[in-house]
Amino acid sequence: MILNTKDEKGIQDFIKKVNIPKEKSHKGQNGRVMVIGGSSLFHAASIWAAEVSSYFVDIVHYSSTKENNEIFLSLKKRFINGIIIPHKELINYVQEDDSILIGPGMLRGEITNYALRITDFNDLLNIKDEAVYTYFLTKYLIEKFPEKKFVFDAGALQMMKKEWLLKMKISPVITPHQQEFEKLFGISVIDKDEKEKIKIVQEMALKYKVVILLKAIDDFVSDGKNNYIIKGGNRGLTKGGTGDVLAGLTLSFFAKNTGLVSAVLASLVLKRTSDKLFNKFGYWYNIDTLTKQIPLTFKEMIIDL
Repeated sequence: MILNTKDEKGIQDFIKKVNIPKEKSHKGQNGRVMVIGGSSLFHAASIWAAEVSSYFVDIVHYSSTKENNEIFLSLKKRFINGIIIPHKELINYVQEDDSILIGPGMLRGEITNYALRITDFNDLLNIKDEAVYTYFLTKYLIEKFPEKKFVFDAGALQMMKKEWLLKMKISPVITPHQQEFEKLFGISVIDKDEKEKIKIVQEMALKYKVVILLKAIDDFVSDGKNNYIIKGGNRGLTKGGTGDVLAGLTLSFFAKNTGLVSAVLASLVLKRTSDKLFNKFGYWYNIDTLTKQIPLTFKEMIIDL
């Protein structure tokens, strides 16, 4: 199915599938999410994901490196809806949150010791190499919490093995760009036409029991049975950080919706927001502008529900 940001009827038909906060709901009932990301090198990526999430759920938990936590704390006047989680308490919050995003801003690199023994979470806390930490933390969380809703992005996506996806009891959402898709699955989609590209995405989604949100000029989403191609957006979305915002949106919607609905909705909202900003600013908008416009765009999309 093709969804275009300019297709009002198509969007409204899809929006009917979305879980909207109930009028008399209580704190926590509209989503509790966890963002795990960042590194000593990349500070902003996970913050963007957490910040956009704060518009859509009741509680956002955030865990990163010690250096990044200090940076994040310095932004508390700007981001007032997040709770910084120390490394040692990470597992407790993963257990209670509705959906977990891991990967934005996390380091990737070569792993030379795949046989490193991780018997409990404290072993992870002793890992000094951040790329090794990305690999083993992702593996640990999948093995210990296969029943949780996960979104895998960026560093985690680049370090993980595709076979790990089969361990999940709830189909996770992965958000690769085309190079990350090839790295994970060993299949290139870059030069494929639309028909062939969605066929490959569907095959991988079905085989590995995952929802794939393939980021390209047009986004391709599949859970192995249902396929969507989302058209719209503009060259402003080529800027660094838009993928992190997309991951944060997916995480937020996934708290109370299916993975498929969450991935499609995140793509639609991001592309439609960029359309609005392009009409106003042209190419010259940034991630901060995008993040602030997103909830206004979403409000317009659900106004008739």
